[in-house]
Amino acid sequence: MTVIPQRYKGTSKRERVEEMFNSIAPRYDLLNRVLSGGIDRSWRKKTIDQLKDLQPKKILDIATGTADLALECIRLSPSEIIGLDISNNMLKIGREKIKQRNLQNLIRLDQGDSENLPYNDNYFDAITVAFGVRNFEHLEVGLSEMYRVLKPGGKVVVLEFSQPISWPIKQIYSIYSKYILPLIGQLISKERSAYEYLPESVRAFPYGDQFLEVLTKVNFKDTKCFPQTFGIASIYTARK
Repeated sequence: MTVIPQRYKGTSKRERVEEMFNSIAPRYDLLNRVLSGGIDRSWRKKTIDQLKDLQPKKILDIATGTADLALECIRLSPSEIIGLDISNNMLKIGREKIKQRNLQNLIRLDQGDSENLPYNDNYFDAITVAFGVRNFEHLEVGLSEMYRVLKPGGKVVVLEFSQPISWPIKQIYSIYSKYILPLIGQLISKERSAYEYLPESVRAFPYGDQFLEVLTKVNFKDTKCFPQTFGIASIYTARK
């Protein structure tokens, strides 16, 4: 079980995660670029590439944050993109990005809970999530909600951190995530505790085959895992 730092006082994991991301929102994009060396952009492009065969018209991006992945979805030429996140401060930044690109008629951002999606059954052709499922308070509940709002034949694509298993990448990544990442997070965002939570949440997440098993348990089929950059992250796909 991943422990949210004590400074975030919410009574549930959902509330504490919301407070934590509200606090780091102003520096979130910069930290993503710095902490990943810019590789996160490549991961997002590859995530969206997994939907090229489907050419979805209605896309839901869960845990959309500042809307980076929702904006990447434009390459698929959909008719509607909805991004959902619990953090209002993250959404404010995402809405500004969308406004700057004059895409308000295509992309809408909603504040809401991934475990209680405010959408009709069988509505979306595709659902994307980038670095969000490990923050679900109840993983199976959130995945079941995704299954509910996805159309039959629709596709889910999840980008999430995983853990390298090969020497010496495993050892190097462990040192980086445990010691260097929180320090950089503190220097840039003044929120060291939030970036101590990140590696803890990664270690607690059932990555690889274990996550595929959870997807299958909530009725998804044709589940696949594509490790990225020595296994630091993975892209998962599944169908309804």
